[in-house]
Parts: sequence; C-alpha cells; structure tokens
Amino acid sequence: MLDNEHVHAVHANDAARRQFLKKSSAAAASLALGTTALPALASVYAPPVRKHGSTVRNVRNYGAVGDGAHDDTTGIQRAIDSLPSSGGTVFVPAGTYLIDVTRTIRLRSYTHLQLDPGAKLLAKATSASRYYVINAYKVHDVEISGGQIVGERDRHLGTMGQWGHCIGIRGCTRVTVRDIRLSKGWGDGISIGAANGTTTVLSENIAVANIVSTGNRRQGMTIGRCRNVKVYDSEFSYTSGIKPGCGIDIEPDPFGTSLTDTVRIENCWIHHNAGNGVQVYKTVRDVVVKACTIEYNKGFGVLMLRANTGYVVNCRIYHNRLYGVSARDATRYYQISSNTFRNNKTLYFGVKSSTGSLTTITGTGSSGSMKSSWQLEVESDCYGIKVGANYYAL
Repeated sequence: MLDNEHVHAVHANDAARRQFLKKSSAAAASLALGTTALPALASVYAPPVRKHGSTVRNVRNYGAVGDGAHDDTTGIQRAIDSLPSSGGTVFVPAGTYLIDVTRTIRLRSYTHLQLDPGAKLLAKATSASRYYVINAYKVHDVEISGGQIVGERDRHLGTMGQWGHCIGIRGCTRVTVRDIRLSKGWGDGISIGAANGTTTVLSENIAVANIVSTGNRRQGMTIGRCRNVKVYDSEFSYTSGIKPGCGIDIEPDPFGTSLTDTVRIENCWIHHNAGNGVQVYKTVRDVVVKACTIEYNKGFGVLMLRANTGYVVNCRIYHNRLYGVSARDATRYYQISSNTFRNNKTLYFGVKSSTGSLTTITGTGSSGSMKSSWQLEVESDCYGIKVGANYYAL
C-alpha cells in the first residue's frame, strides 16, 4: 500500500464499541429486580479527534514486516519520524509486529498511530523493570487507536520491577486512546502521569474510550498526576501478579506537591481484579465514578483514601470481596447515591445467588462510622460525606 492510499476510517472499530455497549446494556437489563428501576446506561461517548496533518505513512513502506518474528521497532519508528512537522497518520496494517520495548515506539506531536483491527504490537521478552511499548512523552495532539498491544509478562526474563506498560503517557496534552485492547503488561495496560525533571509537567486533557485492558500484572490503568482525564465505555479486568492489582488506580506519585484533579470514569466494566475495582488514593480531587458495573474484585469495589471531592453515582456494585464502597482515611466531600449494591463483602459471607428484592438505604455518613449491610462503609474520620438513596440486597 502506498503512503497516499486510503487508510481505514477514524472510527473503524465502532462496531466493537457498539458490541461492548450492547453487552453492557443487556447486563443492566437482566439485573432489574422487583419494581425498582436501575439507573439508565450512559450514552455513547464520542472521544475527541486530535489535530494532525493530512500526511499518511504506512509502516510496511519503512521496513516493518508484521510476521511476528522480525523486529519491527525500527520500521515503525521510521514511519513516525518521517512525518512533517504538521504530523499525520501512521497506519499499521494487519499482522503481528515485534517491538523491542527497551527502545520503545516514541510518538510525536500531531500524530495518529492507527492500528488495523487485525494489527498486534507484541513486546519482545526482556529483563527490563521499566518500559513502554508505546511511549508518549511531552507531546500534544496525539491519538492511538485500533488493534491490540500485548506485553510480555508471561515471557519476562527477570523478576524485578512493576513498570512495564503497554502505553505510557507522561507530561502530554490532548491525547486520545480509543478502540484498542491492552493485555499482559509487566506493569499496567496504560499509565498516565507527569514528566519529572527540573520542572514537573502534568498530563492534561486525556481521553480514553472503548478500550479493553485485561490480564496485566500491576493495574489495568494508573492515573497519576494529571488534570482532566475522561475514561468512558471501557473494560478493566483480571489484573493480578503484584499489588495494588486494581482495575483503575487514581494515585499521584509522591514526587513534588502537585495532585490529580478532575477525573471522569463512566460506563465502564471493572471486574475480576486482584485488588480494588477503583482506588482513589490521597492527593486526588474531583473524581466522578458514574454508571459503571464494578464486580467480582478481590478488594473493595470502590475505595477512597484521603480523597477530596467527588461522586460515586448510578453504579452497579456486586460480589466484591470487601465493601462495595468504602470511604476511609479522612476522605471528604463525596456523594454516594443511586447505586445498586448486591452481595459485597464476600470474604465473610461468600457469593450468594442473585435473589431477593432491593431495599433502599439512606444516611448522611457525616459523623460516626456507618456500615450498611456490608455494602457501604464510611469511617468516622471522614467528613462532608453525603449518602443518598442507594439500593441493596444480600
């Protein structure tokens, strides 16, 4: 294929998104209990298209082979580096592309890295404790879409470290990651945070939509020091191997004094993780978890520790090993309402069948410790917590 030939449309994987939402809608409908209506499913989120030039590069024209044996790191990087300053689209046709993660694929500003639905970037085995298959560092106006990225946790040559990520975003602005599957990272499926140096550069205006991040070793997704992060219509599942093991961990690293501010997680399916479904930890402000299904995690469904301001609303929270939602360690100014809880804290009671009617629970949670049938916990050191009407059953 020549560079100027037609590439797949920007939304080539819309069918996959519709299929995910159809499954999510069906699950929600099947869980209607008694006469109580469950919260409506969120509408489909249209992730922002980032600015880039009209130039198109096909990686096959720059030395990439896609046979699963040839090291294609150089070929893909050449295609990216060949773009003009105005950027453009780098297209990866169907095939398996072996990537040397110690060299990584480095993105440039104004670039759309577009994988065919049948394209796979496969990490070469390494002993490195830290790597990114795709590395976005201090760039802006970037998209990553399509296909899949597979890490090398099953083939890793060492035992140290936890930072081998499928996608790393550091100190970037206006980045969209969509319609892609991330799996088997030595660390996270996707890690978003700041670029450290003489001056700390936060990541800002990051959109993640219709991705599946599954079977990674440390987290499905880490959201570190960032502002304005949106995560929609995505799955984070089967994280295990090293703590924290969360589906999504919103946790700024300890460098400097900056915090994480304004995160939206909506219409996501977060399940079967070895740790918490969603963890909101320390210097984090304004987090909304809305219309998500959070189930079968081996920790809490949602855990807030010293978190400041946010909502857990319209979620379905089932069969988590500890409380469905827990506010601890001086968490303040959260609203927890319109959620449906079922059979959480299975550590003590085991998984029960989905029978029985829903019961409404209310409470302020503003003073004292509140525990509602093992579903919802607000510890006594938390304040400004508003607990509206929620629905629960054993």
